Amino acid sequence: MKRRTARALMIQGTGSHAGKTVLVAGLCRLLSRRGLRVAPFKSQNMSLNASVTAAGGEMGWAQVMQAEAAGIAPQVEMNPILLKPHGERRSQVVRLGRVFADTGASEYFQLTAELWPVVAASYHALARSVDAVLIEGAGSPAEPNLMRRDIANMRVARLARAPVVVVGDIGRGGVFASLVGTMAILPPRDRARVRGFVINKFRGDASLLSPAMADLRRRTGKRVLGVVPFLQHLGLPEEDSVALDERPRCAPAGLCIAVVRLPNIANFTDFAPLESEPGVRLRYVDEASELGGAALVVLPGTKDTIADLRAIKSRGFPSAIRAHLDGGGQVLGICGGYQMLGRSVEDPHGVESGGSEGGLGLLPVDTALARDKATRRVRARWLPDGPEFDAYEIHMGVTARDEGTPPLAIVDGVPDGAASADDRVRGTYLHGLFDSAASRRRLLDWARKTPARSAVGGLDGRTVREAAYERLADAMEAALDPSLLAALGV
Repeated sequence: MKRRTARALMIQGTGSHAGKTVLVAGLCRLLSRRGLRVAPFKSQNMSLNASVTAAGGEMGWAQVMQAEAAGIAPQVEMNPILLKPHGERRSQVVRLGRVFADTGASEYFQLTAELWPVVAASYHALARSVDAVLIEGAGSPAEPNLMRRDIANMRVARLARAPVVVVGDIGRGGVFASLVGTMAILPPRDRARVRGFVINKFRGDASLLSPAMADLRRRTGKRVLGVVPFLQHLGLPEEDSVALDERPRCAPAGLCIAVVRLPNIANFTDFAPLESEPGVRLRYVDEASELGGAALVVLPGTKDTIADLRAIKSRGFPSAIRAHLDGGGQVLGICGGYQMLGRSVEDPHGVESGGSEGGLGLLPVDTALARDKATRRVRARWLPDGPEFDAYEIHMGVTARDEGTPPLAIVDGVPDGAASADDRVRGTYLHGLFDSAASRRRLLDWARKTPARSAVGGLDGRTVREAAYERLADAMEAALDPSLLAALGV
């Protein structure tokens, strides 16, 4: 007997950062706790925040988070195409978890005909295995210059035969004009697929929106299916670096950690657990002058190590970081940031910017970028005496330590990273190192220059996210029109 195909719903937005990712995660949890087997799907994601599946495939962090909310293991079919931009106009294309190409925009558009069958096959594979698929769109569906080459929005909705809900962020202003404009630009067959709208991130009394919602229905023929409140301190990592613009600056009290905001910053999801850590103040800095007051300076991951190394040099960061160390501070480099802390970075195969560049010279290591990307989940242990924690690696470089340089950790039995002779500078390829409460405590004790504590305080990142999924699901259950959930079989 042939198994029926899953029901589907697609969440699109008036633009990026409307809240699509978080709403899909909330719906995944809501449907899951009502007993449905549900999977997220985003055909094409453009993001430098990535994670690794148990099978070693690379995919967008957002879909990993949504799978977590759904209570299922992530698989690359949930995000078959991942674009990782670097430089001004190029992106690395990851197809089904593996590097497929490195292209400019016009070259990529020529690839979409080849990529579409991968999208379709991935969707159908998911739809055969679950009761419901929650699909996230990309950007806006109403971009006339992109519609003919669309593999992320309405073409996916047609593939899945899915009704569409368009989300607008009222916190940014102009939400009603954006919703009307989106409907006006969509062609008639796609306009007909839109079931209605969700207004997201609302603060205040939703009844005050009634006149505007009535006007919206008169203009578009579609109604508002829910007003989702703004949820303060949700504790979920952001997908887009534009969100870093909204983060508060570091307060004077507590341990201050300054993350250098690289032009091609990647995997800043690493730092999400620090945002809710008691006694810690996290800030992202654009200028060298902003390092003042920080106890720990972090050079994060990047999609283009050499380009970002040159960028921070031009902005005066090397001397500021040395002054920070002279003043008693600590420095941590993660992935590309670890590479920058060494003496040199070479790119002989042109996998990123090409060429070579002298590093900051704070660790006795040298890096050569390689054609093959390392993507794997690992079990790691901080040296000398633990603790153990789960992490993952995503990098294209091989870093060699000088003989006698102490490694920072043991990863699946192999030394990883490096520490300076005085242990004031550390570098590692490990992502997710703040997610484990025990690992986070060890690093924060190092930053504070206090002896390692025997008792582990705080919560694991997964525990914090689980509370966020439940809070999201509660808010959406209260806010959404019941008919929307009924269409998914609940």
